[in-house]
Amino acid sequence: MKAIELEKAYEPKSFEDRIYSEWETKGYFKPASDEASPVHAQYKCQCEDCNKKTNTYSVVIPPPNVTGVLHMGHGLNNTLQDIVVRYHRMKGDNTLWLTGTDHAGIATQNVVERQLKKEGLTRNDLGREKFLERTWKVKEDHHNTIVKQQRKLGNSTDWERERFTYDEGLSAAVRDVFVTLYERGLMYRGKRLVNWCPRCGTALADDEVDHEDTQGAMYHLYYEYADGSGKIEVATTRPETFFGDTAVAVNPNDERYKAIVGKKLKLPLTGKEIPIIADDYVDMEFGTGMVKITPAHDPNDWEVGKRHNLEVINLLTPDGRLNENVPEKYRGLKSEAARKLVIEDLTEAGLFKGEEKMVHSVGHCYRCKTVVEPYLSDQWFVKMKPMADKALAAWKKGEIQFFPQKWENTYSHWLENIRDWCVSRQIWWGHRIPAWYCQKCGEVIVSREDPCKCPKCGAAASDLKQDEDVLDTWFSSWLWPFSTLGWPENTADLEKFYPTTALVTAYDIIFFWVSRMIMAGLEFTGKAPFHDIYIHGLVRDKQGRKMSKSLGNGMDPLEIIDMYGADALKFTLGFMCAQGQDILIDKDSFKLGSRFCNKVWNASRYLLGNLEGRNLVPVTDADLTELDKWIYSRLNYAAKTAREALDTYRYNDAASALMEYFWNEFCDWYVEATKINFKNGDDKEKDRQASVLMNILEENLRLLHPYLPFVTEEIYGKLPLSEIAANRKSAGTQKVASNSEYAGMLINAPYPEYTADRENAEIEARFEVLKELIGKTRALRVDCGIDPASKINIAILIEKGSAAEVCREKVEMIQLLAGVAKVDFVEAKPASSIGTVGKGFESFILVDENINKEQLIARFQKTIEKEQGYARMSQNKLNGNFAKHAPANLVEEEKARLAESERKIATLESYLADLK
Repeated sequence: MKAIELEKAYEPKSFEDRIYSEWETKGYFKPASDEASPVHAQYKCQCEDCNKKTNTYSVVIPPPNVTGVLHMGHGLNNTLQDIVVRYHRMKGDNTLWLTGTDHAGIATQNVVERQLKKEGLTRNDLGREKFLERTWKVKEDHHNTIVKQQRKLGNSTDWERERFTYDEGLSAAVRDVFVTLYERGLMYRGKRLVNWCPRCGTALADDEVDHEDTQGAMYHLYYEYADGSGKIEVATTRPETFFGDTAVAVNPNDERYKAIVGKKLKLPLTGKEIPIIADDYVDMEFGTGMVKITPAHDPNDWEVGKRHNLEVINLLTPDGRLNENVPEKYRGLKSEAARKLVIEDLTEAGLFKGEEKMVHSVGHCYRCKTVVEPYLSDQWFVKMKPMADKALAAWKKGEIQFFPQKWENTYSHWLENIRDWCVSRQIWWGHRIPAWYCQKCGEVIVSREDPCKCPKCGAAASDLKQDEDVLDTWFSSWLWPFSTLGWPENTADLEKFYPTTALVTAYDIIFFWVSRMIMAGLEFTGKAPFHDIYIHGLVRDKQGRKMSKSLGNGMDPLEIIDMYGADALKFTLGFMCAQGQDILIDKDSFKLGSRFCNKVWNASRYLLGNLEGRNLVPVTDADLTELDKWIYSRLNYAAKTAREALDTYRYNDAASALMEYFWNEFCDWYVEATKINFKNGDDKEKDRQASVLMNILEENLRLLHPYLPFVTEEIYGKLPLSEIAANRKSAGTQKVASNSEYAGMLINAPYPEYTADRENAEIEARFEVLKELIGKTRALRVDCGIDPASKINIAILIEKGSAAEVCREKVEMIQLLAGVAKVDFVEAKPASSIGTVGKGFESFILVDENINKEQLIARFQKTIEKEQGYARMSQNKLNGNFAKHAPANLVEEEKARLAESERKIATLESYLADLK
């Protein structure tokens, strides 16, 4: 046959877009159960083999927000999903990866409002309808960018099933859930203290507040007794809020203050009087043991206020300014300006003692980073405890499983301490709350359909006013695993693919999303929405910092793909993704994946290019050499390791096993060793060897495909597949054949399976000795500074009866792979030789006419002197102040350097002794 030519250089840009288009056009991203799938006929087949391939594997993508472009965190998340989805598709599972995007209420509205601000406009200038039109356009622009990025990443998602959290179907599901919760007594409206973002002008849920350590102060104030008998001292971080004080509290067990409970205090700078009350909330050991109580502006004070029936005075406007409930001179001021003026006035009145600088935790809006205010307002809440109890029970019964398991503690702790969820937002972009208020009788109507009249008084629709607020964006995304499949309708997709199999997401949204999805799934479908929950780390820079625009350390996945190709990005991220750890990378990190892609390309190019004049022939077990059986055993082990790792989401373990097998064992050992057969064998042997190589290459490409989908698909399309398949049919019991009888592209080819018939412990042991001997001989050459191109002579001493006896049979392989001219087998160490020891053998480089002994001695002595200098420097550092004051990790690094220098010195001194 003719040689098959691959391009000399690996150029992913030349084929990635073409291959992706072909996958999508031909329907390979569709589940096998879809009639449009190219493997639908096989899925419907009722034969025994096909029946084994009807397991369902379904995954829903964590929907990215339509507020911008994907970052490297999305690149990691999408890559990990794509790897397992491709793996399960190749396993024969009926596989669905459902994609989509999130409308991201506050975040998207902020994007639009920033645009308007540049134009000198506000959303109120446009009005609700025009503002929403503008927001839909932003959504479409960002959505198109996100989809382009996902296609470049190689996401094998079913695009025809793509969903959006604000589309018609999901909006209906959201409305149904809201009404159902209301009917079940789990949704209620009330005036409560909530987290309020003055910048966004909306309430936030507790887990939407980021608490950050911030420089502040503790301010000490005096409150005078109303009867003029003296004064007390209180401390606060926010003196401007004292206008909302309605009491000062002491602990009822505090002997210092029992006599003053019930007395009245004058509220500074006002004409009001407030009582001293007793409450267990007060810590007697903190400060003076007296605490000002401001129910409308502190969650703890709110609880105290409810217990004592205190007046609740709201001091703030929605944009965070002081309102009409403060003296006129402070009205309209923001907190910082008001604080400064209040301190000045208190000082002048002799009521300010002083301040202490301190760092304290301050809540910030998770979207715009504005300081969050406790704020009293009417909001809608979901009662969470009944649903949280179900979610905890599901975990305890094993209905859900976390990978890695440590995240179960985070999950359970949050659910055990859960608070009601504030779901109403005072913005325009999002699902409008399906509640109406009758303007005549005050009836509240919560309905799945827009009401046409008041059910209580019969008022017309024109007298019913819909709630202006929208729902928290997480209220739609907590339904994502089942709403995307058509719920509340009983669709075919819901029947086939729900519950989904796995969720792949980052740990920073366990509260926001993961836990809530489990609660929603159990509440509305009676089933947990997924079984496997793989929680991956975050992508950080090499210094361990989270990537952000402000730090300028972010990376665009498209830029990396442009530099190295999608496969390089995917393999690198998979290789570096260890369970429970963040990923520290920079742009150079992706050279790892790029080098591996190049290795796969070049090895395949070499093998296909050497088919010139060869005929592919049937190969049976009896035709395999010991070398062939060894590589099949290693391939078998790689398949087993990869399967076990991917089944438990150990991405880095699978990637490491694949790289070690293909690069080291297949390329550097097996392919190199087969050159002996092509050099010395007759045409029959060359045809046999070429056929085995093609069989293994084909299976290797299937093995690598989930991590390297593009390059493996491109090479696969060049293989002489019909000849390979035909020859395997004649291969008797040869298990290589069992996974190859199919038609189609590599994306749907069967993933290699582990089989006990391929294991061969005896051959493995023999070849491990060969690998060790050749490796140690190569290392010895490097230590001696011998040119790799120069041939050397070696002698080998074999321990009788050991696995190292294989060396006598594989002299040609040793000569080829170790760069050796001659191999002698000896009973004792030869004179003028340098030795190395391995399992069952000693190997010696002979210092003969091919090696200049004097030069070698001089080289060793010079290197020893250099290493001794390094050792002295390290020892001096470790004996001095460095070891006392340097960070522990640097001290350990210095100790390691010293140990390495000492090892090199000892080794080289042993070589010198051998030469002398």
